[in-house]
Amino acid sequence: MKKIIGLVLLVIMAGAIFAGCGGADTKAPAAQTKKKIVIGLDDSFPPMGFRDDKNNIVGFDIDMAKEAAKRLNVEVEFKPIDWSAKEMELNGKRIDALWNAMNITEERKKNVLFSDPYMESKQLIFVLAGSPIKGAADLAGKAVGVQESSIGDEVVSKDAKLKASLKDLKKYPDCIAAFLDLKAGRIDAIVTDEILGRYYMSKEAGKYVAIEKPMGEVGVYGVGFRKDDKELRDKVQAALNEMKKDGTSAKISKQWFGADIVR
Repeated sequence: MKKIIGLVLLVIMAGAIFAGCGGADTKAPAAQTKKKIVIGLDDSFPPMGFRDDKNNIVGFDIDMAKEAAKRLNVEVEFKPIDWSAKEMELNGKRIDALWNAMNITEERKKNVLFSDPYMESKQLIFVLAGSPIKGAADLAGKAVGVQESSIGDEVVSKDAKLKASLKDLKKYPDCIAAFLDLKAGRIDAIVTDEILGRYYMSKEAGKYVAIEKPMGEVGVYGVGFRKDDKELRDKVQAALNEMKKDGTSAKISKQWFGADIVR
């Protein structure tokens, strides 16, 4: 009797094993669909991404990301990060993308997969109205502010002659602090993105002056993704292409800049 029961159990177990193997061979696990994109940003970078008087994160890049996520049928979360650690946040998978006026550079391309460029980026010198500074040569002996790990920081730091001529190169966690110090006379000039600098100029008419000649090469902004996340990059790029084609990106640009400056 025990032998009969043992044989029956053996047959049942064997059937289960073969059924399981057959299922594994014929049916692959369903692909995981991303339901939410987490965007990393510096929330003190107006007008691209910053907090309004109600502490909501707003800006040009915010509106662009929301529209792209809507077209992809996914949620979007905006996560403020330490911008100097942006690549670590991205590749540590704490965020899915960097979308905050991020300049595309050859150095960054080593660790980040970028979208197509969507806007030009110029680094300009900003000073108080009435300043004797009229160009880069006039920065000698002056205290200059930059946002740490920004392109402005790179432009000044890589120019050995310029850097050596400065009285001080002060690095800030964000440009709001830099402009506050400029306004208070604690520094003499700021080197930063044209778009951000002109935003501050518009808020206090006549307070600041932009030196029109760009510092370094004219760059471009792009959305950054992990190198192995080409699928997400391509989906977002397709949404951006649609937005450009149907005029949505132009509409968002005009709301923030008064003109269509999207590439």
